[in-house]
Amino acid sequence: MWDTSFYKNKKVLVTGHTGFKGSWMCHLLALSGADVTGYALEPPTSPSLFELCHLSARIHSITGDIRDLDHLKETVSSCQPEIVIHMAAQPLVRESYKNPVYTYETNVMGTVNILECIRTVPGIKSFLNVTTDKVYRNREWEWGYRENEELNGYDPYSNSKSCSELVTDSYKNSFFTDSDTAISTARAGNVIGGGDFSADRIIPDCIRAAQAGEDIIVRNPYSTRPYEHVLEPVTAYLMIAKAQYEDPKFAGNYNVGPDETDCLTTGELVTLFCSKWEAAGGSRIRWIDQYDGGPHEAGFLKLDCSRLKKTLGWAPVWNVETAVEKTVEWSKVYLEQGDVAACMERQILEFCG
Repeated sequence: MWDTSFYKNKKVLVTGHTGFKGSWMCHLLALSGADVTGYALEPPTSPSLFELCHLSARIHSITGDIRDLDHLKETVSSCQPEIVIHMAAQPLVRESYKNPVYTYETNVMGTVNILECIRTVPGIKSFLNVTTDKVYRNREWEWGYRENEELNGYDPYSNSKSCSELVTDSYKNSFFTDSDTAISTARAGNVIGGGDFSADRIIPDCIRAAQAGEDIIVRNPYSTRPYEHVLEPVTAYLMIAKAQYEDPKFAGNYNVGPDETDCLTTGELVTLFCSKWEAAGGSRIRWIDQYDGGPHEAGFLKLDCSRLKKTLGWAPVWNVETAVEKTVEWSKVYLEQGDVAACMERQILEFCG
């Protein structure tokens, strides 16, 4: 999937490193021997994957707000990265309805700020802005969106990520056409995996319900999403960053999602979780359909990942069944107070092997 030797001793800055996906990214980079600096707020959940895996002892972790341009610029100037992976964001749809101003400040101006740093600090060869599959104007199509589709997310989160894409494109055209910095964006599907403690995400909700011996509440069991294990996009991001570092012709916009057979409804995903949970020795659980009158969410969403497959030879490694199985495996270790960092490392080595 990707060459671990490439990242050995490479200076990599990861924004948003204390989040769920950022923690998996930093763990993988640390295993590869990269010199990693992270810039983010304190972990967004308690417990948090970042703290459980003691990642602050393995990377340079800097607490900072992506909206603080001066502090961010000081950090970038100090660590002198060769590669920057921008993951800092307000990542939740429902939270964006509650706090739209903060969502836009973080997701749009945060992108402006990191690009401004890259524009003014020399030596950065590869920049990847991580956005979302929700950047597209959702027409409830049954086929996957391609990278040239209209960007126009509906809710404040999705729309702010669409804006982040446009900001990246504008900076690329305005300031980087004749530079040595290659710039790409990556639009990933819905990620699942061990260590996600976020609110308003279906698999964490399943695990909390199973732990408490309660029914799983499903808001909308008929919505279709491109579910994938967190290692799928994380390794794809590293593949894109490496490819454009070595040859800027690979810079561009990329979808990262599962094959069509792994695009499930929420109800199908929860049913799969229940079966994997019971197979791993958990108690029998069930889910119930209980719409809570929440804000608008897209009903049907798939990605066409042909470009990433054709251009870089990428392909998913784990199907959705394996992704759920690995999530349950990690969660069982956590709930039994086992070594979650070791479990995480085993899964990384299995995935990349």
